[in-house]
Amino acid sequence: MHAITIPEPGGPEALVWAEAPDPVPGEGEVLVEVAASAVNRADLLQRQGFYNPPPGASPYPGLECSGTIAALGPGVSGWSVGEEVCALLAGGGYAEKVAVPAGQLLPVPQGMDLVTAAALPEVTATVWSNVFMIAHLRPGETLLIHGGASGIGTMAIQLAKAVGATVAVTAGGPEKLARCAELGADILIDYRQQDFVEELRKATDGAGADVILDIVGAKYLDRNVQALAVNGRLAVIGLQGGVKGELNLSTLLGKRAAVTATSLRGRPLGEKAAIIAAVREHVWPLIENGRIRPVVDRQIPLADAAEGHRVLESGGNVGKVVLVAG
Repeated sequence: MHAITIPEPGGPEALVWAEAPDPVPGEGEVLVEVAASAVNRADLLQRQGFYNPPPGASPYPGLECSGTIAALGPGVSGWSVGEEVCALLAGGGYAEKVAVPAGQLLPVPQGMDLVTAAALPEVTATVWSNVFMIAHLRPGETLLIHGGASGIGTMAIQLAKAVGATVAVTAGGPEKLARCAELGADILIDYRQQDFVEELRKATDGAGADVILDIVGAKYLDRNVQALAVNGRLAVIGLQGGVKGELNLSTLLGKRAAVTATSLRGRPLGEKAAIIAAVREHVWPLIENGRIRPVVDRQIPLADAAEGHRVLESGGNVGKVVLVAG
């Protein structure tokens, strides 16, 4: 098969389309012939040499894919060769074939084409696990999403609105904010021009956000805690603004608030399978009845994955950048 390899860490040009050994599905795995993958921030970090795959995972980038089951490994039941699926991966999506633990497979939603389905696994699993399984967002509460126009952000807006929450977003510029509004965002904050803490207080009569989904990390830590409502929950899922921040514990105590931080890639297989099962139960029906959809910014040939990385690094995308195999 062919795969995107990284002979040496570096810029987008470090991604090389090359021949690679075919993966062999092990116990409890299936072999998927890849139709498409998608670009995630973790892929950029891996390319730069800052985020190696977990032990035993494919060395190639790509944390999700869609495709067709080509073979079943030992001990797999409930799936058949020829089924169209999408999958959450620990790596290997930027390839023509990938071995996937069966617990991380999802059927392609009814009415959706196979390529578009590649934009679903990472965002749905990340949002559902953090916003709902950990932070327990409830109807009538307010969710603040940093990076509302990102792949994660566009999915979080729709899922939060589907359960009856009020949604606030930060994004860079009026065009991205307008796209967030189209998806249902209620409170629009341009982080380039506005202080999100002040804007959120104005919009919520001083209450703040019950849940904050944060991709920035250290740079926003103190202000995020300021922006939390009493009994608020801050879920940190990214570190684009650094890894070390100062936290005023007195403010956190006064609000009886909580801070959590998670990533998907390195979780044990059982935890990933539980998240995927919850996504299939709660999110897939919303996709199939048309209440939510993946937002795809553009499709790029998989062999030209470097261009997908350039798009994500430039911040010019709204939603997901999908890489199409073949």
